[in-house]
Amino acid sequence: MPVMSILGCKMLQDEIIWLIANDSQIKRILIVANGNIAEFSEKIDEQHICYDIIPFEKLPKVLNNIDRNELTVVVNLMKLGLHSVPKILKSEVYQNIREMIPFSNGILIFYGLCGNVLGNVEEDFCLEKDGCTVRILKDDERVVDDCIGATVGGGANYLKLLKTHSKEPAFFFTPMYASSWKELLNINKLHSDPEKALKMAKMINDLAGYSRVAKVNTGLTYVKNIDAKIEEYAQLFGYSTFEISGNQEIFEKCYLSIKDEICDSC
Repeated sequence: MPVMSILGCKMLQDEIIWLIANDSQIKRILIVANGNIAEFSEKIDEQHICYDIIPFEKLPKVLNNIDRNELTVVVNLMKLGLHSVPKILKSEVYQNIREMIPFSNGILIFYGLCGNVLGNVEEDFCLEKDGCTVRILKDDERVVDDCIGATVGGGANYLKLLKTHSKEPAFFFTPMYASSWKELLNINKLHSDPEKALKMAKMINDLAGYSRVAKVNTGLTYVKNIDAKIEEYAQLFGYSTFEISGNQEIFEKCYLSIKDEICDSC
């Protein structure tokens, strides 16, 4: 079995955990040590899954000593908010891919188009050029738009939902979005006056026509008190709430696809 690396947005950590927890073929899990893994490692601990946290620079040496007949998964989580500046997002993702290629048989990118900057990542890191299979989250037709698009089943379903709710536009909250919206809005980091920051965010949302929050029920329960977190956001902004269905179909399909691809080539 090869080394499969997962390079993902922190927003999709729950889906990564679900895949790991449901793959009995994985024999070893290595998590890249950085400032984005505290919540992830806590959730992994709750699932009683064994793992090692390894500084990035030590990964090649560690992986040189593993049994290549067993499947090893390396997880490298990126920080939230990179999508706010698409060029920086692309630069960071591409740099991490380049650094992970030497020790990986395959890399699965847990991102979507995210500002239309990652749509060509597979072509830019094609197998013939780099000797490592690089794949990104896709539905049956193309790269998914973003984390919401992946969670609701792909581009066609996402567009249908947006059209259905176009008269009363809504924010779509996955469990991790519900857990992370303050971080995404930089309420506690960049603003000395959180109340002022919230008012500014509400003004921007109102200009865009948002009036509701849609809870995307993914079926995953790694985030605690999801409803309370969504309700806090809704009350602050004066929005109503409703629920839509999500699933892990795209994540599972893409994960199994690259695993089969790299296992067949080893």
